[in-house]
Amino acid sequence: MEHNVNDIKLRKITEALRSKRKIVVIAGAGISVSAGIPDFRSSTGLFTTLKSQHKTAKSSGKHLFDASVYRNNNSTKDFHDMVRELSHLTKNAAPTPFHHMLATLAEEGRLLRLYTQNVDGIDTAIQPLATTVPLNKKGPWPKTVQLHGGLGKMVCSKCGHLSDFDGALFEGPEAPSCTECITTDGVRIAGGLRSHGIGCLRPRMVLYNEFNPDEEAIGAVSAADLKSRPDAVIVVGTSLKIPGIRRLTKEMCAVARGRRGGFTAWINLDPEPLGVDFKDSWDLVVRGESDEVARYVGLPKWDDKDYGEFKIVTKEEVKANGGHLEVVVKPLEIMKGLATPGASPRSQSPILLEGLSKSKQSKLLFGAKSASEETNSKKKANRKPKLKVDQPKNKITNAFMTSKSTTTIAAKSAKSTANKASKAKTTAAEKKLEAQATLFPNLTKLSPVSPVSHRNNSAVALSKYDIHLPKIQTDQPPPSSTYDPTTPVSEKPYDREATISPRSKPSGMENLIL
Repeated sequence: MEHNVNDIKLRKITEALRSKRKIVVIAGAGISVSAGIPDFRSSTGLFTTLKSQHKTAKSSGKHLFDASVYRNNNSTKDFHDMVRELSHLTKNAAPTPFHHMLATLAEEGRLLRLYTQNVDGIDTAIQPLATTVPLNKKGPWPKTVQLHGGLGKMVCSKCGHLSDFDGALFEGPEAPSCTECITTDGVRIAGGLRSHGIGCLRPRMVLYNEFNPDEEAIGAVSAADLKSRPDAVIVVGTSLKIPGIRRLTKEMCAVARGRRGGFTAWINLDPEPLGVDFKDSWDLVVRGESDEVARYVGLPKWDDKDYGEFKIVTKEEVKANGGHLEVVVKPLEIMKGLATPGASPRSQSPILLEGLSKSKQSKLLFGAKSASEETNSKKKANRKPKLKVDQPKNKITNAFMTSKSTTTIAAKSAKSTANKASKAKTTAAEKKLEAQATLFPNLTKLSPVSPVSHRNNSAVALSKYDIHLPKIQTDQPPPSSTYDPTTPVSEKPYDREATISPRSKPSGMENLIL
């Protein structure tokens, strides 16, 4: 039963590490134990072994990782010995399977961040997990964040100059001097300036009860990762005794479990931490070694670009082989004589067949029809004529058009009748005037007079509708022709000055107005 439960747990974490896209790993010293680097708090860890090796250690070897080691020469000497030995171990250590799995996740772009408490530098020595020292305060940040620094660098306590760690310099109770400070101070003294002093070198690792130089940068990158909402959080190889790491883990797990499909896992030989702050924080607890989990997940190494042929074996096949698997990697056979792929050849015009001349463009004839046109007309003549389909008649439209045309004809006939009647009236009036002219010949000499003109035409009535003729005596001859009725005779002389108002003449117009 226990075996089945373990299989279910391993299958669950395998699916998470193979499928999740934003994985955050918080790692401790437990992932480096198989590489030969001891952890801190176990029965065989550094805190226990250092106490027996160094008599100056108070209650445990933890004292050698406290900032108070620089207060006296004995503790400083023990610290230097421990750091020199630990640096020698890390240089000869090889990455573990779990380190390689983390590198593969980083290479695939699925590792959001690795927060490591280790100072051995095994993880950062792999290219996909490389980091920057010091950690930049603004993004983009590296994949690995060293929470406690590392043994890869040493720093001057005065000028802050960084250089690669050299364990040979840390022998005895005295800290090595900074070469940069020595050079700068020598230049100042040669120039007649006072000395600023010379700093001492120390490993760039954070001790207990001292300030972390990367504190601000770690806060910035962790806030950015929380905002991006990781979909998986793996806590491995750590006891979460440090308050800052404990708070970071709690916040990361809460964000991951708060999103849909989020996953959290605790991987350690020791049980998960107890307390209200970590209640309901884990989806899976794996009590085992981290390397076994990495082997079960089975991700390829980050630098394996071509996997070649492979075969998935069953449990029965594994048991038949005595529980051991043999992996045989065969190099790919390179085919010889293959041409290097190049650019595609340019497309060319097709080659003319023998006996065929190149076709020329036909001429356009605007006069007589060309042979091609005659051929087309013959083809068209052979075609069957299209049947004409009578469109349906619209009775409403036809009725409207009929009524409209009838109305127009009636209006035209009425207009022509009115014109004829007016012409007939005009003709009758003209005939009447002609008859009067024959009786009274003198009237033909009269010209039309304006009705507003005051002329002495009392003998002749010019009204259009009422004509008064002078009395003619039958016994006397008609009056002589000396009388000209067209000559106007004024009854009253015309007074020009009476029309001017005022009666005085304007200045400069005396010659114009008579």
